[in-house]
Amino acid sequence: MDWCGRKTAHIVVIIPGIIGWTLVAFAPNITGLMIGRILCGLTAGSCLSLGAVVIGEYTSPSNRGMFLNMKTTAVCLGNMTVHIFGHFLAWKDVALVALVPHIVAVLIIFTWPESPAWLASKKRFKASEKSFYWLRGTSAKSRRELDELIRAQKERLDGTNSTILSEKISTFFKNFTRKDFLKPMIVMVFCGLLLESCGRHIFPAYALQIVKEVTGNNTDSFYYTLGIDIIISVSALFSSLLVKVMRRRTLLFSTGFAALFVLICVCMYIYLVTKDIMPNNKPWVPISLFSVYFILSNLGCTPIPLALLGEIFPLIHRGVGSALSGIIVSLFLMIGMQVTPFLLVSVNVYGTFAVFGSAMGLALVTLCFILPETKDKTLQEIEDYFNVRLFRENPDDKEAKMKMIPHES
Repeated sequence: MDWCGRKTAHIVVIIPGIIGWTLVAFAPNITGLMIGRILCGLTAGSCLSLGAVVIGEYTSPSNRGMFLNMKTTAVCLGNMTVHIFGHFLAWKDVALVALVPHIVAVLIIFTWPESPAWLASKKRFKASEKSFYWLRGTSAKSRRELDELIRAQKERLDGTNSTILSEKISTFFKNFTRKDFLKPMIVMVFCGLLLESCGRHIFPAYALQIVKEVTGNNTDSFYYTLGIDIIISVSALFSSLLVKVMRRRTLLFSTGFAALFVLICVCMYIYLVTKDIMPNNKPWVPISLFSVYFILSNLGCTPIPLALLGEIFPLIHRGVGSALSGIIVSLFLMIGMQVTPFLLVSVNVYGTFAVFGSAMGLALVTLCFILPETKDKTLQEIEDYFNVRLFRENPDDKEAKMKMIPHES
């Protein structure tokens, strides 16, 4: 991403996915199947961070949140599509279907310009200007944002002119101790914890066991899973619209704490049913509560952390920071996937969701204190915030305030 640019990197990381799904479809043995899955995993993990960075750098501050959330919507729609195809088609045929979006994505990427931010970081300021105006137009707001980007990169590059390899290596590792790297990374650690503890990936993976435990049968598990997929996809799409009119923090914490309250209600209900304190003749109650929970959690707890991945790291750390964040999210996912079966057996469904709810509550409370508001802020303004803990006043906001002040007679 930092070495050859966002556009080239995006094409390169999709290639393993194309090879991987082809191997899965035509694998003659388990070894070929596992190699294919590993290659698919490389693409999925890479696109998690790279896709967010590309959207963050290519889009305007006013539209960035919407497009980042739409990326999450696309992932949800993809999950639902695979679940539907997997129910009606053989898994090898599903692997061939999965090749289609990979190939289409590569063809679309060839039409992109390179990222203006990456070009500026490589001292290619004329190319950066051309790319920026192609993406954003030449309005006064766009020109001001480009000027700030180029100014910041010139200041940074003037202070890092060393050509000695040892000094370059030393500078690279010193970057990991800078506050404008550590602060966003701490934010992303708790965002990753929130993303996985809200059950976004865990519930669909273990839906069969959970639905059977809650309802007492698994004959309709596919339809319950499909229903959850539809709820998640519609909620993510609705979140893409809400993020245009609501502040990030307001959307995240209002829906997040509401989702946590509903989850507590679900756990209490299932606990009372398990202990025979309440009758187990109303399976629609926990299913309805789960539906409300997933609506709320997918309005904020899922899309906002993934959106922050594309806007919170300064340009100098964006490649490494987003990659490490992707690894952290993947580790949380792996841990969640591994411990869930043991929790379901040892502490039942209510205990499992109580554990995840506790982690979710911890993440939300911590983010209340450390998460800045990024709505309508340029990436440069967000970068400056982590250095001085203060957003500079936006000239456009200032002009808007002046227009609202009545003239004295």
